[in-house]
Amino acid sequence: MAATTLRLPGLSEAEVLGWLRECDAECLEYLWRTADAVRAAFVGDEVHLRGLLEISNYCVRRCAYCGISSLVPGVQRYRMTEEEILACAHSAVGLGYGTLVMQSGEDYGIGREWLSGVVRRVKHETPLAVTLSMGERPHEDLAAWREAGADRYLLRFETSDRRLYALLHPPHGNRPSDRLAILRDLRTLGYEVGSGVMVGIPGQTYASLAHDICLFGELDLDMVGVGPYIRHPCTPLGSGAMGPGCEPSEQVPADELTTCKVIALTRLVCPEANIPSTTALATLSGVRGRELGLARGANVVMPNVTPLKHQVLYEIYPGKACIAETADACGACLTRRIESMGRRVGKGPGGRQRRSA
Repeated sequence: MAATTLRLPGLSEAEVLGWLRECDAECLEYLWRTADAVRAAFVGDEVHLRGLLEISNYCVRRCAYCGISSLVPGVQRYRMTEEEILACAHSAVGLGYGTLVMQSGEDYGIGREWLSGVVRRVKHETPLAVTLSMGERPHEDLAAWREAGADRYLLRFETSDRRLYALLHPPHGNRPSDRLAILRDLRTLGYEVGSGVMVGIPGQTYASLAHDICLFGELDLDMVGVGPYIRHPCTPLGSGAMGPGCEPSEQVPADELTTCKVIALTRLVCPEANIPSTTALATLSGVRGRELGLARGANVVMPNVTPLKHQVLYEIYPGKACIAETADACGACLTRRIESMGRRVGKGPGGRQRRSA
């Protein structure tokens, strides 16, 4: 079905809220089919593999849910060298990936000029698109990395509920935390812009999550990542040191069904966006997790190309799926699973393709 002939539902925030609360199996099958049809019409059957490289687990932030937060005691910290990063970039090319996603905590040991040099080398030595996910960095850093050749930037806003955001993300020093402003700045700088939220984080209400999903569309995001909240016992949120935050009847569950609803609804409000089926969903749901996401609107998977000695130390949450797999084994497994669904692995960088209405 051509994208121009597929009529999108045009969901209001009230309708999104209704779908988040929907439990009827027949109604949900309609949602899954519609999201998958929109995915096929707007982004096709290709599943793009992005090589995820976790270059540092240092972080200055004190986020209440994150296992590499500066609050968490006993974390063995690492920071990859330029040569290690380049070796992994070349490995990603050999595996047929079109994008390298460099991710870290908010690590100011990763300097502006140093990372600019790394990005330039990756762009000069490989055909890879470069996506960065470095946290809330200043405009000058973001501008320099864009000038060096970075194509995309990922920064989840996590929740548009200001009260909940303030609980989860204490400010760093005297600098205010305004991720929505940073996302708009990234757009101005010419990046493809990615964001997203966690599903079911304590204190998240159905109403706030419905607003988040509609905000994806208002921001016209190029990439949207959504995955379930998974508790880390060494964090303030995971240890029970923080209160529940909202009435139990309003608390969004951090489960497979709700995560799939959010993926499907995200596809409907952002039909052209690249949407990953996340590792967190695979961790929650086991071996079928990535397939579930791909069947309900997603079109991207992010196999890990981080060396195993570092992978085990980048523990945002415990028990991460495929944590002991080499890059080769992870890529081969994902390819087989994608092809078993009747989908095919995408070639090239796989950026957003804007279509006329």
